[in-house]
Amino acid sequence: MAFWSSTSVFTSKVPRKILFMFTLSLSVTYLFYSLMSCYNSLQFPLQENYVFQGRLVTEDTTFVTLREKLYSASPGFTEFSQAERTTSAPTVREHDEAEQRTVEWIRTQASPTKSAAAFRPTVPEREHQEISTTDSELRVNCTSDYGEKKLPQAIIIGVKKGGTRALLEALRVHPDVRAVGNEPHFFDRNYEKGLDWYRDLMPSTLEGQITMEKTPSYFVTNHAPKRIHSMAKDIKLIIVVRNPVTRAISDYTQTLSKKPEIPTFEVLAFKNRTLGLIDASWSALRIGIYALHLESWMQYFPLSQMHFVSGERLIVDPAGEMAKVQDFLGLKRIVTDKHFYFNKTKGFPCLKKPEDSSTPRCLGKSKGRTHPKIDPDVIRRLHKFYKPFNMMFYQMTGQNFEWELEEDSVSRSSQD
Repeated sequence: MAFWSSTSVFTSKVPRKILFMFTLSLSVTYLFYSLMSCYNSLQFPLQENYVFQGRLVTEDTTFVTLREKLYSASPGFTEFSQAERTTSAPTVREHDEAEQRTVEWIRTQASPTKSAAAFRPTVPEREHQEISTTDSELRVNCTSDYGEKKLPQAIIIGVKKGGTRALLEALRVHPDVRAVGNEPHFFDRNYEKGLDWYRDLMPSTLEGQITMEKTPSYFVTNHAPKRIHSMAKDIKLIIVVRNPVTRAISDYTQTLSKKPEIPTFEVLAFKNRTLGLIDASWSALRIGIYALHLESWMQYFPLSQMHFVSGERLIVDPAGEMAKVQDFLGLKRIVTDKHFYFNKTKGFPCLKKPEDSSTPRCLGKSKGRTHPKIDPDVIRRLHKFYKPFNMMFYQMTGQNFEWELEEDSVSRSSQD
């Protein structure tokens, strides 16, 4: 009874309106703090979620620099520090579970917050589209700038001192030909290194370009035809041939420049000069037996995949020979007579650009050496030795290289 009496006294003294307003203010304050607490719980996990996504994108992609530029341009990533961008992969993985739980919680709780729900899908989708487009463009640019290394589609396989370097340099003028400068010697000396090693030597080519190489020793290497055939059955082969006697003298001249102490040409060419027994085992002479070597190649390749270039005509009519070679390779006739200038001092054509008025570019000092004087009788005997092999070679190729005309001129000069 005492309690109720005291309460009645208190309520009688305090106006009821003031008590109602006090109670209402307490209720509104409580409701306000409750709403603020709910808003914070919805908003902050969403922001942290984008932090985690930013880390994942940064770490899981190759183009780090490109991604940083995208982040700096995107409103959701401007506040990230450099330390956050370079977070290690294990740290990112530790947040994966928390991130997934946050995403699921937002989906169930954030529906009243329209601004957050509308903002969430837009940035990741737009970012993903930008990244995909940029990656595609980078891959295309990389291909157009650098191309692709391929195994050769054509090889100059011979012959040594026949004019292979001159032919290769002329072909390299063509915009659709990419060729190795040095001789790889893959199929005769480096075959054990494998095709990947061989391909890596090749220059990068674009669509429509031909990859080439030249190694003249392939033509006289017994296992080269089989090895090349196993690599590419449809490969195109180019053989530059020259009068075997002149070729042998040129071969000897090159060796003499490196080893001045070697015996004379006449000594090396004969087993017994008195009896006229020629030493066909000497490499300088053996290379010139073209029919013998061609027989090995014809066991693996048809003549339609071979093209024979006349070393003599390549000197007197380089544009004519180049036209045939370009046709054989399926190239447009771009290298023409405008690209050549005959150097009287060296005795063979030099290359130039048609629109360039500068000095023509000639082959190095190792080309066009002066041949030593050889006894005419030795030359005559060598022509006689090669004649049946030459005739056989003409029949096999269906071409007459007319090397016998040089033999007749030598015979007439020896009689004068």
